[in-house]
Amino acid sequence: PRVELAWAMKAHQHAQVYFNLISSVDPKFLSLTKVDDRIYEEFRRTFRDLRIDVLDPEELKSEPAK
Repeated sequence: PRVELAWAMKAHQHAQVYFNLISSVDPKFLSLTKVDDRIYEEFRRTFRDLRIDVLDPEELKSEPAK
């Protein structure tokens, strides 16, 4: 149990550091992987009209969204 608790505490610390890093950078300058642009292009090709600035759960559950 102590090893699991130590691991969970270390994982939480790492998560806080990464969250602080990605929160401190303007998203348009943030690159997490080498293929970020390709992933986004494919996402936009698949979901052309999806607004990502504000996600509405009800809109996502609508028949056209499905």
